[in-house]
Amino acid sequence: MKSAPIYQEPATSWRGPRQRRRLAVVLLVLLFYGVSLHLAQVSPQKLLTGLPKMAGWMMKAWPPSTNELDILLLRAAETVAMAAIGTTLATILALFVCIFATRNLTPSRLLFYPMRWLLNILRGVDSFVFALLFVAAVGLGPFAGVLGVGLHTWGSMAKLYAEAIETVEPGPLEAVTMAGATRPQVVSYALLPDVLPSLASVTLFFWEFNIRASTVLGVVGAGGIGQELKNSMDLLDFPRLFTVLLIILVMVTAIDQLSAWLRGRLV
Repeated sequence: MKSAPIYQEPATSWRGPRQRRRLAVVLLVLLFYGVSLHLAQVSPQKLLTGLPKMAGWMMKAWPPSTNELDILLLRAAETVAMAAIGTTLATILALFVCIFATRNLTPSRLLFYPMRWLLNILRGVDSFVFALLFVAAVGLGPFAGVLGVGLHTWGSMAKLYAEAIETVEPGPLEAVTMAGATRPQVVSYALLPDVLPSLASVTLFFWEFNIRASTVLGVVGAGGIGQELKNSMDLLDFPRLFTVLLIILVMVTAIDQLSAWLRGRLV
């Protein structure tokens, strides 16, 4: 009596269509990173050569300079104010337009797509670029930074607001609508109580993010602690530079902790 033949899986071969596609994807990824490394001029040799130079700068930076500490703290306060006003401006604008960018609440599709396109444009232009443009329009100083932070954050914040609103359960909204409520009443009494914690959490996150972003806006003349960072670098004043970096580190850490605590209270 003959035994039943033992089933054997066919040997994997790179000649099949699926294997050829995988091989093509691997080769494309390798080619992409090879070209990217070349264009980015990545050079481990340059890094190893530059590390001793950086170590020398760090030795020159000690001890930190306290000669202009009052000015540096004022510039740090400007940075916090820049981020706070910019984020508040973005919050007001985002609350105004996010209804038109949501599929479930927009009064017309003719408003939905243009509003989404506008928000995508605002998100696509970094606050650094906006600040550079507004420096040319309103002059040097933190006001240009406020406008740069506000416009970029407006696009990002309104998009996240709209996505939070779109995930709301439609039942309560439909019930209030069927009871004869107007659209402002639907938003006020059925929508806002549900999404307010999410919107507040998003707002706090962007305030925290904008504090970090505002520290470099001074490079383009938008004021704040970034202006002193650039000046110290240009003058090769390493003790002063170290002081600026310490102030930025303390400021960002404190804001991160405060924002995390506030977001935790909203959960």
